[in-house]
Amino acid sequence: MPTFIDRTDAGRQLAAALSEELEGVDCVVLGLPRGGVPVAAEVAHALGAPLDVLVVRKVGVPGQPELAMGAVASGDATVRNVDLLGALGIDDAAFERYADAQRAEVRSREQRLRGDRPEVPVADRTVVVVDDGIATGSTMQAALASLRQRDPARVVVAVPVAPPSACADLEALADEVVCLSTPAMFRAVGQWYDDFRQVGDEEVRSLLAQERETGRR
Repeated sequence: MPTFIDRTDAGRQLAAALSEELEGVDCVVLGLPRGGVPVAAEVAHALGAPLDVLVVRKVGVPGQPELAMGAVASGDATVRNVDLLGALGIDDAAFERYADAQRAEVRSREQRLRGDRPEVPVADRTVVVVDDGIATGSTMQAALASLRQRDPARVVVAVPVAPPSACADLEALADEVVCLSTPAMFRAVGQWYDDFRQVGDEEVRSLLAQERETGRR
């Protein structure tokens, strides 16, 4: 069943799919921490593009933190899973209480990962947003909502694996969606990797530091 050896392998396969179209284009590659950053690093390297992070946090259902009732991202962008909120009877005030805690975590994580490194400018550039896979799509939707506030010329979502329904939803929000594998039977992103170990903050900081040393902006 696994399609990818690990995130590095997934990133190289994704880069190969993107290189012909984006070769010579003024691109920025944004990885969603933490698991999306090693994938994004391979894409950035292949395209000769700068690498940065776009921090997104899931807003979990009380008592079921892995079930996303929404997500928040840099710039206080917010996405709500309206159907789920309605089904569970969670009102706007309750949602906002949980979302505020995640907004604070977004700001803290940005500082932790970037340190004193400024954001890479994205205005009027093609931006490739990368994750290691998509399950429901709410995290990527929040990322795109945040990114649109920064006036990119074009937005490309690039992921190794996602269910067809998630890709279809994202096609309405991005200029292009590139997904290498869209299995109909989809339980979790990790099932499509041989090695899906957790990625730590230190690894993300190291990848961003390497990018800084190349001087690509």
